[in-house]
This record gives sequence, C-alpha cells and structure tokens, in this order.
Amino acid sequence: MSGPSSIMLHIGSEETQVTIEGKVHVLTLGSQLTSLAYFRHQPPTPEEIETAIMVVEDEVIRLRHDIPQDARLYSEDNDIRAIARLAGVAENEQMTLALDAVERTFDRLALVISGRPARFEGIPDGNDFAATLLILREFMHHLQFSEIVVKGTKFELLN
Repeated sequence: MSGPSSIMLHIGSEETQVTIEGKVHVLTLGSQLTSLAYFRHQPPTPEEIETAIMVVEDEVIRLRHDIPQDARLYSEDNDIRAIARLAGVAENEQMTLALDAVERTFDRLALVISGRPARFEGIPDGNDFAATLLILREFMHHLQFSEIVVKGTKFELLN
C-alpha cells in the first residue's frame, strides 16, 4: 500500500512546471511572463489582477483531472519559501504553508493594490511577486490543495 501522491510545483519566470506521478506538465504561467503580460502598473490595478486571475484559472484548471485525490503538494522554490515566511511560517528546512495563509497574504497584496504602501504590509512591491502569489493562490484554490510543503534550505527573499 502506497501513501498519498506527491505533486511538485515549480513557478518559474517563464513557465510553471507541475510534476504529477513522474510526468511533468508545463503551464504557460510564470512570475515574469504573467507580470509582463497583464500588469501595466506597479502595483497592478484591480482590473489587471482580475484579468490575470481569469487567465491563471483557465490554465490551472486544465490539470484538474490529472491530480490524484489524495495528492500532497510540494515545492522547492525560493519564491514560495519567501511567501511562506511573509505569511508567518517559521523558517525551517521544511515549511508548511496553508491555503488560508496564502489567502491572507493575497489580502495584504490587495491592500497594496488599493493604495497602501507595500512596506506597510511587509511585502515586496514588485509585480513578479504579485504574479507568483497569484499563481500559487489560484493553483492551490482551484486544485483544492489545503497546504503546500516547501522543502529546501535556501533563504533568499523574492523581489
């Protein structure tokens, strides 16, 4: 009897790779690609975010039938590790970031989009950060992952 399936998520600058049971699926979503394609302002406007959300949803939802029901989500991305830290997860070799914490961090981004300075929310003001957070949020939400486990030991902050 084997345990739950492991899904590995990598949000790159030009694409997102999702490894499901050894098979790599490539999504045409990336921090820089999404940022450059949909965000004309820094921070993005609410309309730009809404447009990006619709595009990301459409791309992510393509994988819904490929995800095993008992799957657990993992990543080794430094940018997702940085999001976990910003969400209040203690720095560790293995960090568990709950969807609720991702949502709260996205709410902080929404405050910045509404005009609050990013430094007041303690989040990076770059559009690549906004795109990475948006992709992670939509991926977890639409594919019904309650958490992501971030593995690794690198401690770089996303700009």
